[in-house]
Amino acid sequence: MKILLIYPEFPDTFWSFKHALKFVNKKASLPPLGLLTIAAMLPENWERKLVDLNVTTLRPEDIAWADMAWISAMAVQQDSARKVIAQCNKADLKVVAGGPLFTSEYDAFPTVDHFVLNEAELTLPTFLEDLKNGTPQKRYTSELFPDLALTPAPHWHLLDIKKYASMALQFSRGCPYQCDFCNVTALLGHKIRTKSSDQIINELEGLQKLGWQDSIFFVDDNFIAHKSYLKKVLLPRLIEWQKNKNTTTKFYTECSINLADDNELMQLMVKAGFTQVFIGIETPDDNALQACGKQHNTSRDMLENIRKIQNAGMEVQGGFIVGFDTDTNSIFQKQIEFIQNSGIVTAMVGILQALPGTKLYERMKKEGRLLHNSSGDNADSNTNIIPKMDLDVLRKGYQEMMDHLYAPKYYYKRIKTLLREYNAPKFKSRFRMNQLMAFARSTVLLGVIGRERFQYWKMLIWTFFNRQQSLSLAVTLAIYGHHFRKVCQLHLKQAEKITA
Repeated sequence: MKILLIYPEFPDTFWSFKHALKFVNKKASLPPLGLLTIAAMLPENWERKLVDLNVTTLRPEDIAWADMAWISAMAVQQDSARKVIAQCNKADLKVVAGGPLFTSEYDAFPTVDHFVLNEAELTLPTFLEDLKNGTPQKRYTSELFPDLALTPAPHWHLLDIKKYASMALQFSRGCPYQCDFCNVTALLGHKIRTKSSDQIINELEGLQKLGWQDSIFFVDDNFIAHKSYLKKVLLPRLIEWQKNKNTTTKFYTECSINLADDNELMQLMVKAGFTQVFIGIETPDDNALQACGKQHNTSRDMLENIRKIQNAGMEVQGGFIVGFDTDTNSIFQKQIEFIQNSGIVTAMVGILQALPGTKLYERMKKEGRLLHNSSGDNADSNTNIIPKMDLDVLRKGYQEMMDHLYAPKYYYKRIKTLLREYNAPKFKSRFRMNQLMAFARSTVLLGVIGRERFQYWKMLIWTFFNRQQSLSLAVTLAIYGHHFRKVCQLHLKQAEKITA
C-alpha cells in the first residue's frame, strides 16, 4: 500500500515559535515524532510519504498517489485536521486517525474511516491484521500501556530535516502525579515506562547519520520521573556518547520542580548536554495548587528552586495558569511578580481549560460549568469552562498580564535576571551559520526597526561585558520575545472580537 502520513498545521500560538523561526530560516520547531514512529511500525513493503503541513503543503498529487491517509494530531491542531479530513473525503481517500486529539474526541470526527487510538504499539497491529484480512473495524482502543521496548526507532529519513529547528526523542511515557487539569495520565497512565539506553543511543545515532548536529528535545512529560535509571544508566550513556562522538548536541526537556532537590541529577543532566528544562509552575498560590492536585509544587520555595536549577546550568522555562476556582483579582499581580523575580523569560501563561479525559473536565461537566470543547490553545484569551471569577474580569486581567510580561521593558529585565543566575555550562559548541544569520536579522528587526531597540542594545552590551558566554542565549531570548509579542497582539485582536 501507499500510505500518506499527514501532520496538520499548528495555529499561531506561543508554542509554534513561527515568528522566531524566520530568524533562522526554519519552518517548524519540531517534527511529527508520532507519525515518524508509526511509519516504522508499518509493513516493510508499504510505501510511505510524509506531509507535515507546518513545513509544506498538501498537494492534489499527494492525495492521488496514496491508497490511504493517516493523520495524527493534538487538540490545538483540530481546525487544520478538519480541513485535511475534508480534503481526503472529497477525493474518496480513506482516512485513518490517531493521536491525542482523536483519542479524546473521536466522536467529533464522523467522516474518519478508522480510528487507531491510545498507544499504537498495542492497537496498530490489530488494525493491520484486520486490514490484511479485509475486515477493518471503525475503532481500535486499549486500556493497557505497552512496554516501550516494543517501540521502534522513528523513520527520520522521511523528513526534510533542514526545515526544523530541533529534533525530538521520547525516553519515557506516563506521569506519577495527579494534576486534575492535565490529560497526560488519561492518555498515558501514571506508571512510568522507559526506553532502554540502547534504544536512545540508537535513535541519536540515526539522527547523526542524517547529519543532525543541533538541539534535540526529549518529549517526555516528566523526564526525571525515573531518577534512579537516569542517574545510573541513561545520563552516563549520554555523557559517554557525547564524548566519544565529539558532538555538540544540546538537549532540552520537560520535568517537575523537584529536579531542584537532586544536585547529582542536575549535574549529570548538564554534563550530558541538557541546557533547558520546561517546568509546570502553574501558580505561586498554594491554595490553587492544592485544589488542582499539584501538591508537589506546594510547601517549597519555588523561586529558590528555580534559581538552583539556573545556577546548575539549565535555563528554566515555565508554564503558568490563571482561572483556578481559588483565584481572586489579585492573582494577576502575584503571577507577574513571581515571573519577574524568577527570571523565567519564556513564561507560557494561559487561562485554565478543561481537556477531555481529565478530572477537571468531568467535574466541570458534573457542575454544569462546561461550555464547549477546548481549543487546545490555553493562551488564546478564552476558556471552555464557566470560571468562579467573572469571565470579563478574567479575560481583562489575563490580557493586561500578558501585555506587562511581554512589554520590552519587563521582558528584557527578565533576561538580565536570568543571566545573572544562569551558570552557563562549560559545554563546547561549534559555529553555526544560522546563529550568525539570527544575530544579523535581530540587529535589524529588533535593534533598528523594533520598538524594543533601546532595551535590545542595552541588554546585549550588558551581556557582552558581564556574561559573554551567554551572548547566544541572550540573542535567542530576544528573538523569542519578538514572537511572543506578535502572538499576544494576535490574541488581543481575537479577544476584542469575542467581547464585541
